[in-house]
Amino acid sequence: MSPLARVGFAGRHTYVLTVRGRKTGKAYSTPVILVENGGRWLVAPYGEVGWVRNARAAGEIELVRAGRSESLRIEEAAPEQAAPVLKQYLKSVPVVRPFFDVTPDSPLEQFASEAPRHPVFGLTERRPA
Repeated sequence: MSPLARVGFAGRHTYVLTVRGRKTGKAYSTPVILVENGGRWLVAPYGEVGWVRNARAAGEIELVRAGRSESLRIEEAAPEQAAPVLKQYLKSVPVVRPFFDVTPDSPLEQFASEAPRHPVFGLTERRPA
């Protein structure tokens, strides 16, 4: 999936996320699907995996798609802010549904309670130093 995302053939919202390891400093990459819902959002459908811990520590990530790279700052969303993003993600990406305790038709309150298990990050442009 990563090679397809890098050249833009993996879907409009599929990117390759790269983040530095919090202990090693080594760059790690993984394909991700962004949500565009009043902003750009990164969802961790499989929970607190390595890229989530590394992104939290770094505070920034790199996204690559169709040969274009951008460095972005991340900020973890509060459960109430994450709920509509998670709901949209679950509707758009059916393959992750078994990892959630809600369905696409569940009320937003249930998605808010699901948010701690599936971190959501808001993405913003990284300002030059």
